[in-house]
This record gives sequence, structure tokens and C-alpha cells, in this order.
Amino acid sequence: MKGALKLILFVGILGGCNHVHVVPDSLPHGATVYADRGGYGMRRLIKDHLNARGYKVSVGRATNNRTVTEDIDMDTYLVPRNVQYVVTVKERQEFLRPLWCVFNGFWWWRFNVSIANQKTGEEILSWFGHGCANSSERMLNNLLDIMEK
Repeated sequence: MKGALKLILFVGILGGCNHVHVVPDSLPHGATVYADRGGYGMRRLIKDHLNARGYKVSVGRATNNRTVTEDIDMDTYLVPRNVQYVVTVKERQEFLRPLWCVFNGFWWWRFNVSIANQKTGEEILSWFGHGCANSSERMLNNLLDIMEK
């Protein structure tokens, strides 16, 4: 009950700037998690925070299947077999908002984050949001606290 109350309060606070669906107690501590390479602030932040919490973060192995067209240059990667959880982050380029985010990290982020369990096919986190860098980091930590077993 305590976890459910915390989840309701947390989601209520997020309100207008973020839309979150999270499954409590769904991410076992120390699990191997796949995350795409590169990215802007949110993708790097998630990888760093998962590593700091004791998860093994893998970015896979590059293959020789490279796609090059006029506008797109894409590499492909193999997800390791032992990975049960996959993090997907779609984000727009961050931009400086010194007045709006003056005490909250200066950078404005817009992102869409998903964490899925590969073995069950269940999405355990779906988070669309935007906000200043530091508040987005705090929200990420709160979500990870709810998700950890």
C-alpha cells in the first residue's frame, strides 16, 4: 500500500509536463539492461544512473550492416542474449533556457523513454516528458526508486 500511495502522489505531482506509466517493483537490482549508444542528455543520464545503481548497462556490439543514404547514416547493433531489459530513448536536441531553468540546470529537455522486459514483452516504464535538466533527473531517480525490486 505504501508503494501505491507513493506512486499516486508522484504521478500527481508530474501533472502537465510529463505523462508516466510505471510498474512498481518491476526492475530487479543488478539486471543487465540494453541502451542505445549516444544521444543527448536524457539517454546519457539514464545510462549513468543505471550504472551507479548497480545495473550492468550494455550498448551491444556493432555489426557490419551499415545503412547509408543521402540523409541517413545508420549503424546496427546486436543486443546481447543475456539482456532482459531494453531502454529506448527518443529525444529532441536539448536547448539552453537560462531564464526558465536558471536554478534547475539551464538546459530544456524533451524526451520519450521506454523500458521493456524482453522476456515477457511488458513495458515497465513509459514516460513522455519535457522539462529542465535537473528536475528531469530527479524524476528519473524517483521512477527508478519505484521500479526497483
